[in-house]
Order: sequence, then structure tokens, then C-alpha cells
Amino acid sequence: MADPADLAQREVEAHLAASMALHRAATAGGGAVSALECVDCGRPIPEARRRAVPGCQRCRECQEECER
Repeated sequence: MADPADLAQREVEAHLAASMALHRAATAGGGAVSALECVDCGRPIPEARRRAVPGCQRCRECQEECER
């Protein structure tokens, strides 16, 4: 059975893999299409963020939380 440190490490690795996949999608083939609404909270993603981070799927607040 996994101890709490192992479980935390798996969680970190899963978040890192998801972030890396989004980055690869955003930078491949001229950039991916950004979501209009955050996949986590459902709030609109500002146009400035969508232009600055092609392929973004989360609002800034949720992305920061995801990266913690």
C-alpha cells in the first residue's frame, strides 16, 4: 500500500503531465484553440489570456491552483 508521500508524488506527477500536455498542444502546429470558459470553475477566460497562452483551458486562478 502506498504511503501519503507516494500518493502526493503521484498527484504532482499527474498535474505536471497534464500541464506539459497542454503546453505541447499550445505550441504544436501554430497553437491550439483556447477554451472560452475554464474547465475547472466555468468562469469565462479573458481574451487577453487566451491570446497570451494559446491552448489554455483554465483561468489564471485555477491554473495557479493546479500548478501548486
